[in-house]
Amino acid sequence: MHIKELEAAIESILFALGESVELERIAGAVDHDEETVRNVIRNMMARYDEEDRGIHIIEMDGAFQLCTKPDMFEYLIKVAHIPKKHVLTDVLLETLSIVAYKQPITRIEIEKIRGVSCDHAVSKLVEYGLIQEVGRMDAPGRPMMFGTTEEFLRYFNYESLDDLPILNQETIEDFKSEVEAELGFELSKDDSEDDLEELFNQDE
Repeated sequence: MHIKELEAAIESILFALGESVELERIAGAVDHDEETVRNVIRNMMARYDEEDRGIHIIEMDGAFQLCTKPDMFEYLIKVAHIPKKHVLTDVLLETLSIVAYKQPITRIEIEKIRGVSCDHAVSKLVEYGLIQEVGRMDAPGRPMMFGTTEEFLRYFNYESLDDLPILNQETIEDFKSEVEAELGFELSKDDSEDDLEELFNQDE
C-alpha cells in the first residue's frame, strides 16, 4: 500500500467512525505495524495544521480522532444549531480539578476536600461528559468512584492525563491557606511540602 493510499484509508476510518479510534485497531485495519501507522498519522496531523483546512486529527491516550478545528465551530452552530461549549464555573473547575488529580475518587471524598456539598457539581460534570463512574469502592455502601473521561482530554486539549499541569509552589501555598482556614491554626514555617501534601491526601 502506497503512502497516499495508506493516508486515505486512515482518513476514511477516522471520518466514518466519528470517534476516537485506538492505534491498534487502525493498524489492524490497514495491515501495517503500529509504529508505521503512528508516524503516518502524525505526519497527517502536521500537514492538516499547516494547511487551510477545517479539520484536524487529535491524539488522546494512544487513540486518534478526526475533528473540526475549534475556530470553525461558529459556522457549525449556524448550520446544525450545535449547543455552545459548556461554560465551567469556578465551582465546577475546582471539583473537576480534584477528580482529575485524585481519581478514582468518591463524592464523599470530594466533599471532604472542598468542605461543601458537591452533588450539583458532580452531576453537571457527568452531564457534560467530563467525568464518569469508573467503579465502586470496596467499602460499606459501595460508593461510586469517579474519574475523568476522554471528553475531558478533548476539552482541555490533553493527549493523556500525564499532560496535567504539575502543581507549582503558588498552588501549594493556596492549598496551605485553605488547610489553615479549615484547621483553625497556622502551619509552621517548618512544615515541609511533603507534610502539606500529606494533609491534602489525608482522605486517600
